[in-house]
Amino acid sequence: MKVTDKHNERIAKMIFASVYPHYVTKVVKKGRTKEELHKVIEWLTGFDENRVQEFIDNRDTFEIFFQNAELHPNAHLIKGVICGYRIEEIDNSLTRQVRYLDKLVDELAKGRKMEKILREDNSIIK
Repeated sequence: MKVTDKHNERIAKMIFASVYPHYVTKVVKKGRTKEELHKVIEWLTGFDENRVQEFIDNRDTFEIFFQNAELHPNAHLIKGVICGYRIEEIDNSLTRQVRYLDKLVDELAKGRKMEKILREDNSIIK
């Protein structure tokens, strides 16, 4: 699917706090933990659990969330399809970053080993 400007704008204005509970529900329902989710979020963004809670409390948008993030140097290794979009083909950097997070949450929920999710073995996961 082609990412449109309207789609990019919708993603940018989406409130992180409105999506976060869905991340938690998805991983916990599949037998993973909230702590593992936070490990994944921290790996991607540099935000610890307290900082994530600040974004939730402030009802910040994904735009603000990722403007403050320091993306992991291996984030570019996150590839594949999420929500019908091939991550490596997304031109808009913010939309791509949000899809990185979506993909990591999806991998966690699917039971992928943490070292693979965190790209510790430098393999490219599709």
